[in-house]
Amino acid sequence: MPEIPLLEWLEVFAVGLRLVLESVSVVCVALGFLATVRQTLRLRRSGQPRGRRFNSIRLTFGSWLSMALEFQLAADIVATTTAPSSQNLIQLGVIAVIRTFLNVFLGREVEAEQKLEEAQSQQNSNISITPI
Repeated sequence: MPEIPLLEWLEVFAVGLRLVLESVSVVCVALGFLATVRQTLRLRRSGQPRGRRFNSIRLTFGSWLSMALEFQLAADIVATTTAPSSQNLIQLGVIAVIRTFLNVFLGREVEAEQKLEEAQSQQNSNISITPI
């Protein structure tokens, strides 16, 4: 059995890992889409106000997209380790900055939506507890 030099083994491993990370990212988007559609149908039947439904749906899909962005960034980092040319490093830097900004703003929006959901839920529970 011929031995594979360490550098070639690392490159083969990195290519496989990148494929796995990109696949997981695509799966996250697909699962997020399915979860969002399911939640949309469930909330539509529940009779919740339209604005609240929309915020809840955005929160769900945004969380899945945020996770997918993390896997995509990891895949780009792995790809650059095997081909660290100046052009690849610049490309990784640009992609990392764009994805990081998207992820930060998406994270802030998701967090704000969660706080709004919690405040509305707490307000509804206080209304139901308060005696008349």
